[in-house]
Amino acid sequence: MADVVEKDTMKNYRIASEKIDPESGRFPYCVVWTPIPMLSWLLPFIGHMGICTSTGVIRDFAGPYFVSEDNMAFGKPTKYWILDVSKVHASGSNAWDTAVHDASEEYKHRMHNLCCDNCHSHVAMALNLMKYENSTSWNMVNICLLALIHGKHVSCAGFLKTWLPFLMLMGIILTVTLALHLR
Repeated sequence: MADVVEKDTMKNYRIASEKIDPESGRFPYCVVWTPIPMLSWLLPFIGHMGICTSTGVIRDFAGPYFVSEDNMAFGKPTKYWILDVSKVHASGSNAWDTAVHDASEEYKHRMHNLCCDNCHSHVAMALNLMKYENSTSWNMVNICLLALIHGKHVSCAGFLKTWLPFLMLMGIILTVTLALHLR
């Protein structure tokens, strides 16, 4: 029985990954992420997040009372995390899309708060509404960590856009620190 479930999961994962097209900005059944200038340069695990519909349309809580569609607030995704539609409680793309839609409609009536009610919270609400992995305990912290762990960069350029500013900043800090110690 577990073998059948594992095969179905792999099949769903393969189907979703075959439809991912970073060039056209399509990431079906994915959580997408992009760096926020300056903030991500200091803390590269913190960035802007969205969730995609079954057709790959990106929805992101981009600011107060505004959920963007296919125009992420801080640019195109640099990372994506493929989720398994078979882990949606009601199963199927209709349940997925309904949850993404309902979370987006709710967030169109919310004030954006960088620390408490933000793009990560919007994604968490969508996952809670669809009861992804039979859970309603999704929150901005576990979403952030799981996207960091499971996220894949869209390309080499996506990797560089995510990590190069941080590495350059660390290099500058290290150089200045060494220069001060050698005085």
